[in-house]
Amino acid sequence: MRQTKAPTAGQALGRDEIERYARHIVLPEVGGAGQQRLKTARVLVVGAGGLGSPVALYLAAAGVGRIGMADDDTVSLSNLQRQVIHATSDIGRPKLDSAGERVAGLNPHVAFAPHAVRLDAQNGPEIVAGYDLVVDGSDNFSTRYLMADLCEAARIPLVTAAVQRFSGSLTVLAPHLTDADGRQNPRYRDLFPETPPPGVVPSCAEAGILGTTTGVLGTLAANEAIKLICGIGEPLIGKLLMVDLLGPRFETIRYKRPKTA
Repeated sequence: MRQTKAPTAGQALGRDEIERYARHIVLPEVGGAGQQRLKTARVLVVGAGGLGSPVALYLAAAGVGRIGMADDDTVSLSNLQRQVIHATSDIGRPKLDSAGERVAGLNPHVAFAPHAVRLDAQNGPEIVAGYDLVVDGSDNFSTRYLMADLCEAARIPLVTAAVQRFSGSLTVLAPHLTDADGRQNPRYRDLFPETPPPGVVPSCAEAGILGTTTGVLGTLAANEAIKLICGIGEPLIGKLLMVDLLGPRFETIRYKRPKTA
């Protein structure tokens, strides 16, 4: 799939964009200025699966100017229970092809940049450097640690989400910035110091996953990205949101970087 052209920074909202985003623009917290920031924002979504699907769809609907997506997988029948950016007719196709078509169909003002690779320490720095913000919807700890390291090195925020069965968690990492007390924000390793041993955390294929779990956590992740872009609300920096959908229960815990770090 070809990479589509991104909007030019500072480009004014067109008449059809003003109508499309009217419900955003009437929000005092967003307004025309916030919508313009969304238009010029560049967001990388890691993974075109259960979490990446709602993230990409809601960011496209919100008018994020460039959405990059990194994934090297193809669509399978078992994906469709939760990966709502793909359709039955997409089975066997690269996920980036169907995701790009869905984004373009939803909002023609959004540029879609496909990265048909599995991100690693070699290709990751160059890809991440092209974005203002990353949303990680990967399904393994190794990629989560990698993205945390890459985003810290690039000095850009990272929204990272994880799901299992009927629950999930979400946080925002910005260790290159300081909090209100002038203290450096925490890293991913301040929350999860070490990768769990193999087999301790079962995969979705082993443990199962309710499709709506990825929808809720993915939508919350997109919400955090929009807040960061528009500079509104209180991002989940230094806070871990834990969601139990069987309750339902929402709980937030705070975490900090150790003083010696």
